Amino acid sequence: MKRVIFIFMITGAVLADDLVAQEKKWTLGDCVTYAVENNIDLKRQRLQTETSEVNLLKSKLDVLPSLNFGSDAQIGFGRSIDPVTNLITFEQNFSNSYYLSSSIEIFSGFTTLNSIAANKLMMKAGLENEMIAKNQLILDITTQYFQSLYAKGVERASKVQLDLSEKQLFRITRMVETGKEAVSKQYEMQSRASSDRLNYTIAQNNTSQALTTLKQMLQLEAGTAFDIIQPDLDTVMITAPDYDTDSIFSIASGILPRLKAIAFELEAAKKQVSAAKGFRSPSLEVGGRIYTGYYQRLNEGAPTQDSFSDQLKNNNSQAIYLTLAVPIFNNYVTGKNVRLAKIRMNDTELKLELEKNNLYSEVENACLDFNRGIDEHAAAIANLNFNKKSFTAVEKKFESGLVDVTDYSAAQVTLFRAETEALRTKLQVMFRKLTIQFVTTGDYEYILSN
Repeated sequence: MKRVIFIFMITGAVLADDLVAQEKKWTLGDCVTYAVENNIDLKRQRLQTETSEVNLLKSKLDVLPSLNFGSDAQIGFGRSIDPVTNLITFEQNFSNSYYLSSSIEIFSGFTTLNSIAANKLMMKAGLENEMIAKNQLILDITTQYFQSLYAKGVERASKVQLDLSEKQLFRITRMVETGKEAVSKQYEMQSRASSDRLNYTIAQNNTSQALTTLKQMLQLEAGTAFDIIQPDLDTVMITAPDYDTDSIFSIASGILPRLKAIAFELEAAKKQVSAAKGFRSPSLEVGGRIYTGYYQRLNEGAPTQDSFSDQLKNNNSQAIYLTLAVPIFNNYVTGKNVRLAKIRMNDTELKLELEKNNLYSEVENACLDFNRGIDEHAAAIANLNFNKKSFTAVEKKFESGLVDVTDYSAAQVTLFRAETEALRTKLQVMFRKLTIQFVTTGDYEYILSN
């Protein structure tokens, strides 16, 4: 008996944990944090940054001297040179050589140093591009989160309308049963309730679709229960700060990575032009080499030769060299590379100028949209308050028999539209304000705190 009770306790605890897990609802901060930590596209962007780091490390190591070791062995059957006597021989022989060589570039028109500087700037641009991808992901998640809030709000308003219709339908049905109302009025109210039930079903489906889209953007595992917290928007106060386009653009242009990334790319392009020009300059390289080898005749009756270790010691030779290369003509390879580097630099300059213009336009539109949204929300709230009073009056007249179902339905539809419009404008203002704050801070921690 105790064992059975224990099993029931364990089963109950597991079921309780499952219910808690299913009932978890996500805030905007939860969604953003999870996306930043787990998004696959963002992880791939980080790999691109690591690639830039590897390129930078490689360019830095290019200034170090090279060191190579080699060995070869061969058996000669025909005409060859006897390394002992330096005479031509036709005897079968075996030879084995070893070498160690090293070289370092002394000067090459500062090509290596400019390449290091360019790769360092490209790595910084890669870090900024990673931030761009993260910021875009955050804005996409935030946009879909607010769309999900709007869908849930419309669903809630639709449910209220359905409840009102069903309440009136229940009242009229009872009155028809007692002979106080005509059956035709019951049919009209049933039509109204049926229409509201359809609207509520559509609103439920829209909410489900919005949440599914957000879940897919978060890249959650299949089968994971997902829902968001519905905040009490009635307690959210809408403030109207004075946003100045030029001030916000000045802040955004110094904070947002989208301009920084292109600025780093432009500086890197200038260094790449200098690096390409460096190949027009003479290059100077110094190096050294150590060589030794072993030789043995394989024919019968060949004279006795020194041992392997003695030959390696006796045949040891060293050399150092200095190489000067002066480019004269290389089929326009250097000229082509210089010209292409300049084209990339000019294109990056235009890209930066275009991005500045785009950013200013976006900031200007964001400020104008926010100010328009404030006016629209104020008008929507005033319209909602008026329609609430109007619907209350129509509802009382309807219950008194002074207006028919058509007038009641029209008032109900008008109220529903006013409620959804007030919700839309409020969420729109909240989102636009959040976007502007994000642009002026460049940090998604601001979103997490709201």
